Amino acid sequence: MSAAGDRLQDTARQAALALPDVSHGYPFTPGLDVYKVAGKVFLIVTDDPDEQIITVKCEPERAGAHVRGYASITPGRYLDKRHWISLGPGPGITERLITDAVEDSYDLAVERLSRRDRPGAR
Repeated sequence: MSAAGDRLQDTARQAALALPDVSHGYPFTPGLDVYKVAGKVFLIVTDDPDEQIITVKCEPERAGAHVRGYASITPGRYLDKRHWISLGPGPGITERLITDAVEDSYDLAVERLSRRDRPGAR
């Protein structure tokens, strides 16, 4: 288990929990900590100490740029490889990049919700 991987995952968890109406749990398997807004998944944190990654939604163009620009960003593990990316610890993976990726993923999930289901609509 690497300190960089722990920081990556802790940063992602903190960023997600700071957003409105976020829930999390283990709906798929005990090894995947899943974060949702109004039932829509926007972050998956892999609880495998040998593979400390997070997976987030991402616009396809931006996803491609991230995959080309960072060795430790790959097409999304477990999900649609065009619309999801996985981030692992590595060169250039900063707290700001992680936080931005989580917030962008959340925003993409919220955009797909009906207006009445969006955070703050009640």
